[in-house]
Amino acid sequence: MTMQSRSPSGYSTWRLIAEELRRQIVDGASAPGTKLPSENDLAERFGVHRNTVRQAIAALTAEQLVVSRRGSGTFVADHTVLVHRIGTRTRLSDSLGKSGKASARLLDWALEPEPPAHIAERLQLSGRSALRLESIRSVNGVPISRVTQWYVAEFVPRLPEHFKAEGTITGALRALGIEDYVRVSTTVGGRHATAEEAAELLLPAGSVVLVVRALDALPDGTPLQLGITRFAASRVELDVEHSTSV
Repeated sequence: MTMQSRSPSGYSTWRLIAEELRRQIVDGASAPGTKLPSENDLAERFGVHRNTVRQAIAALTAEQLVVSRRGSGTFVADHTVLVHRIGTRTRLSDSLGKSGKASARLLDWALEPEPPAHIAERLQLSGRSALRLESIRSVNGVPISRVTQWYVAEFVPRLPEHFKAEGTITGALRALGIEDYVRVSTTVGGRHATAEEAAELLLPAGSVVLVVRALDALPDGTPLQLGITRFAASRVELDVEHSTSV
């Protein structure tokens, strides 16, 4: 395989190499402890200069997916990829089980009298205000997602205050008397992280994020919130559960 220094789209070749190696690691094809081919071998495999390979390895090192051992080479590091299950009731704490501790940090919030049209439509606002929350979710201190959530404002008075106190959306909603909510729809896509997202998620430039757009409703079907979550693809896999109803 021969690669130009930049792809036809202008995307740096080292990032394409990093993505291929990252995919092998995350998918389990290269298990922890596996030694990567040498820089020379990788350079020959991809048809690039060693410096290009070195940039790709540096990106994987920054993601803690590989570790270099002086005199021995570069090895796949011990790492844990969280399998986040998306079903009728989607809760990060349920996906974690006893394997880790989840936390959330509120970055910003605002009451939006005139939210974007597609938000107003999905939440059936009909002229009502929306509450926008911006947050970072982490597992064992490692950020895994950047989240933007839009709520029907009148349903969630003082939600930011409760979110800060409880540390989770589920806890904050429960404090407001909303004991249950269900997933109505989920769409999943992928793209490269923006510079801001990479910085917030502590990812190297060019990293991939999984973008999940989800609509949640109260048990009676009334729309509650529309969320846009950007998951670090090297840290999270999404398991979309299918309904067993006929």
